[in-house]
Amino acid sequence: MVSLADDLALALRLADAADAETMSRFDREDLSVSLKADRSHVTEADLAAERAIRALIEAERPGDAIFGEEYGATSGARRWIIDPIDGTANFLRGVPAWGTMIALEIDGVISVGVVSMPAMGRRWWAATGLGAFTDGERPISVSTVASLDEASLSFQSINQWRGAGHLDALLRLQDRVWRDRAYGDIWAYMLLAEGRLDIVGEFDVKEYDVAAAAAIVREAGGRFTSLEGSDSLDTLSAIATNGALHDEVLATLAEGPA
Repeated sequence: MVSLADDLALALRLADAADAETMSRFDREDLSVSLKADRSHVTEADLAAERAIRALIEAERPGDAIFGEEYGATSGARRWIIDPIDGTANFLRGVPAWGTMIALEIDGVISVGVVSMPAMGRRWWAATGLGAFTDGERPISVSTVASLDEASLSFQSINQWRGAGHLDALLRLQDRVWRDRAYGDIWAYMLLAEGRLDIVGEFDVKEYDVAAAAAIVREAGGRFTSLEGSDSLDTLSAIATNGALHDEVLATLAEGPA
């Protein structure tokens, strides 16, 4: 029997393999870039990192399914969910705020999550019941902020909320919090898990965009749901909080026009 600790150890090795591929290509002028069907960018680094992760999973856990952003999905009770580079636009511009996201779903439950941001020299990981940690095996936990007027919000991007038809809701929430910034992509969720932010929200997300983050935020004591409050990760929206603020945040976002 494979333990969850064994799975987490493998996930960390998968992150090592991905880091080697991405960092060897980061900020290179000759980086190969193309457009996918949805007009988003994909680089040779995205593809190489996902190939490296898949090869190691296939060698170490040949019966497990894999769902990756670049090479599609297979099915199974145990499923690895991979985003080889979350923040490809940052990667393209030489901005270090990008990372590899690796999660393991067992019988429909996200049980392991690893986020590695090698250009920033940072990594975070968690497994259900085993705690959430960052570099140096330092335990992390969400904040204890219990009032919106003391909370710090990251909203990802104005265009994203506008495109989803929820810009008014964002502005309503922004009016009630202490501070708002768009830290962007995976980093905002990790700041939340460390207790440095209190609320993160975004739209147009796929499972591989958020699965690893959800595992880490939840194990750090926070909540991670859709805008409607569902725990499912396939709803295209993500609202993460320190837990204490979650119901109030969802209620604020759901309010109609004044």
